[in-house]
Amino acid sequence: MAKKPVRKLKLTIMGGAANPAPPIGPALGQAKVNIGEFVKRFNDGTQKMKGELVPVVVSIYEDRTFDMIFKSPPATNLLLKAAGKEKGSGKPPAQKTGTISKAKLREIAEKKLKDLNANNVEAAMKILEGSARSMGIDVK
Repeated sequence: MAKKPVRKLKLTIMGGAANPAPPIGPALGQAKVNIGEFVKRFNDGTQKMKGELVPVVVSIYEDRTFDMIFKSPPATNLLLKAAGKEKGSGKPPAQKTGTISKAKLREIAEKKLKDLNANNVEAAMKILEGSARSMGIDVK
């Protein structure tokens, strides 16, 4: 018989760098989750994603056990990293922050495809191109 989830938490944590300090500790404490076990499992599961923000969905069950589903890093972070910038433009249409190539956009789209509402890579590229445009990043 399948366990019944009591609560779902959505957290965004730096890969391989989870610790029991706020905001992670209090969020998990309220859900009565073993914080030490969460930190260990998260850090072990995100060793390959160090230095990137990793969204995670935590399903908490009645018996205080939990499952984690790791998502791909946010599109904005991937686009900024590809452009070599720290933040987007404050005035996107008038002031451009940087540029990325179509090949780099395709690479990001392939990485994000499972988390986007797109059926193929071309549709994912259009979604990401819109995000890039709203951040002031040109795609050439």
